[in-house]
Amino acid sequence: MATVENPTPAPTTSPYGAELTRRALNLALSDTTDMAEATLRVPLAYYRDDKFAEFERTRLLRETPLPLSASAQIPNNDDYVVRTVLDDSLLITRDHDGQAHVFLNYCRHRGAMPACGAGNSRRFTCPYHAWVYDNKGRLRGVPGKAGFDDIDRNDYGLVELPSEERHGFVWGVLDADVPLDLDSHLGEFGNELARWDYRNFQYHDERHLEADVSWKGALEAFAEGYHFPFVHGDSVIGQNTIANTHVYDEFGPHHRIGFPFNWVRDLEGKEQDDTWDDPIAHMGIIYWVYPNLILANSPVGVEVIDILPGRSATTCVVRHSWMAKYPAESPEQVELYAGIFAQVHAAVRDEDFAMLPQCGEGVRRGQHEHMLIGRNEIGVQHMIRVMAERVGIDLK
Repeated sequence: MATVENPTPAPTTSPYGAELTRRALNLALSDTTDMAEATLRVPLAYYRDDKFAEFERTRLLRETPLPLSASAQIPNNDDYVVRTVLDDSLLITRDHDGQAHVFLNYCRHRGAMPACGAGNSRRFTCPYHAWVYDNKGRLRGVPGKAGFDDIDRNDYGLVELPSEERHGFVWGVLDADVPLDLDSHLGEFGNELARWDYRNFQYHDERHLEADVSWKGALEAFAEGYHFPFVHGDSVIGQNTIANTHVYDEFGPHHRIGFPFNWVRDLEGKEQDDTWDDPIAHMGIIYWVYPNLILANSPVGVEVIDILPGRSATTCVVRHSWMAKYPAESPEQVELYAGIFAQVHAAVRDEDFAMLPQCGEGVRRGQHEHMLIGRNEIGVQHMIRVMAERVGIDLK
């Protein structure tokens, strides 16, 4: 989670009003947090059983809308980026008319990958036999075309996955035969995402990690502040954020958590003014976008933490990127943003993901019946309840 040194907030208008700030201040002054009704017992199988992991990889995550790319990663017409998601190579394009697409990045001739990396192009040429596709997925060129004179090129474009661009992300499902219903998936959470205007953020950089911990366990690290002083005690997260205190709200399967900064207590006794209306000045606001995305918002940008299963139930892959709220307009600002991302990535890599493999080992080797999730870990409980229901695990 990104935190910054105490800013001097400018007056602003916020759709939140002062509600979140007031709630955070009350919790901080009371030395408490939003809590679940009871502790939760979670069987170890939830994290380590390969049959559940197989269902997650082949069904749940392939049939659920996923935010596959930030819109800001392909801001211009003819931009593209190639991503690997659950072992599928995806070509994500913005065509010459500004429409985003998600294709399986496999040539329809012999299956090689026409695109790689990222950039700006209207055409993609397969490296094997030089079949050419445009950024709308249409087959445009076939060398030695006499050998294929009995086919209709219109039938041999790249396979396009159902997708839709909204709220600053290109969403898609990984099964071409599954319809995309983003309204049903997001519900009222769509309005929450719309508040941030992520479409106009500037994409900065990304890093990749692999870790020996369940993807579900890894996601849970971003849903509670109970561990902050112990794991993040030497970094800005532990130093600037009040431990074990958070404002919590659910939006169907998704949730929002506000982790108050220490200086929220400075508001005690002060008359409410415009600075109260901008909660991001007083807390880090973290979203879980079901099933696999964390958005960690700070006053200057957002961390996008995409976590998916690895090769087994207790491994995961992580794509950690950062977008700036205010686009850089000078080399000095680019360097500043590079420093911010380096700092927040170091916290994720050297603190969270230095600890999480120990949790993975405990799950693999443990001989106890269940894990115990506290009332103060209400966000973690929500993640587990949602996932367990989808996978078919009885939490009793």
